[in-house]
Amino acid sequence: MSAFKTLDDLGDVTGKVALVRVDLNLPMNDGQVTDDTRIRAAAPTVLELAEKGAKVLLLAHFGRPKGERVSTQSLSMVVGAVEKVLGKEVMFVPEIAGDVVGQSVGILRAGDIAILENTRFWKGEEKNDPELVKAIAANADFYVNDAFSAAHRAHATTEGLAHVLPAYAGRSMQAELEALDKALGTPEKPVAAVVGGAKVSSKLDVLKHLVTQVDHLIIGGGMANTFLAAKGVDVGKSLCEHDLTGTANEILETADQAGCTVHLPYEVVVSKEFAANPPSLRTCNVHEVAADEMILDVGPLAVEALSDVLKTCRTLVWNGPLGAFETVPFDAATVALARTAAALTREGSLVSVAGGGDTVAALNHAGVANDFSYISTAGGAFLEWMEGKELPGVAALSA
Repeated sequence: MSAFKTLDDLGDVTGKVALVRVDLNLPMNDGQVTDDTRIRAAAPTVLELAEKGAKVLLLAHFGRPKGERVSTQSLSMVVGAVEKVLGKEVMFVPEIAGDVVGQSVGILRAGDIAILENTRFWKGEEKNDPELVKAIAANADFYVNDAFSAAHRAHATTEGLAHVLPAYAGRSMQAELEALDKALGTPEKPVAAVVGGAKVSSKLDVLKHLVTQVDHLIIGGGMANTFLAAKGVDVGKSLCEHDLTGTANEILETADQAGCTVHLPYEVVVSKEFAANPPSLRTCNVHEVAADEMILDVGPLAVEALSDVLKTCRTLVWNGPLGAFETVPFDAATVALARTAAALTREGSLVSVAGGGDTVAALNHAGVANDFSYISTAGGAFLEWMEGKELPGVAALSA
């Protein structure tokens, strides 16, 4: 990974204006923020810059207003929640460029913080319009990107600004990039990847890239059924993309050539209906699934075998659950394997990096989110990184 500057490389910033790209795309209900995780992720960078005496201007998008001013998507709605997390007063500025921002900067004192309006109210944001980039940059001295979750987008405030102002990675971005480098950039081998979720189609590029990067690929969730079907297993009425069995076989062949062992469930938990604790629940060998049954989780013996695989590994990347984890008891495999990974991480034998919305929910459900080495809350950016793609927002920082 090419080198990028961090806040450690800043000289004296007293009175200087910092444009800080953060992720404030927060879940809301009745005008209230229901989850402040993303504010908390940005807080160390924002507070560090304020303590160093910079005037901090926060840039963020909120929803998809498509270049129009939509009052329900104004960032003025999150100011209270941001103030609560930062423990400081925050000014709201209804523009992102021009005189209004310039005047606001004049009012701010060293160490003050302001949130600028939703960047996506301007059409030039998603187009990465150089004129908009110049106009935003005109009011600032340097740029900090702390929004890894938006780093896969080449927008004005995620990528463009890094080319016209001195650019630095914020603390959250820095932690993310260092964790990802440990996981797939320069990992300690052997490396295992757990990839779950409903559909192979949504993770084709991830699987194709991973089999060339890791020593063990553990496939779970509905996507495992497509691979089982490709190997001639009758999966009954399980969720399965039968039209992708050819692609699944190609991935298995590539894995074979790359020396990557693919682990598919040989013991499964099945039921005739998808409901909590159904009466037709049973555990069986994968070759014994009846025509009217569906596979909903990995069986306990198979999970034990997977735990043994993790014990031989030094690095783990995890994206997606092993079964239909939202419904009991089909969360058992995900919880059991996550607890093994957490225990190995605690004793220092495994570096574990996980990411994606479902994955974070599953690890929280298993009670082990705090034990993993690193958990990325970025959905799209994390997946594109797993696909081996260069992320524009990251590339611009090391340009």
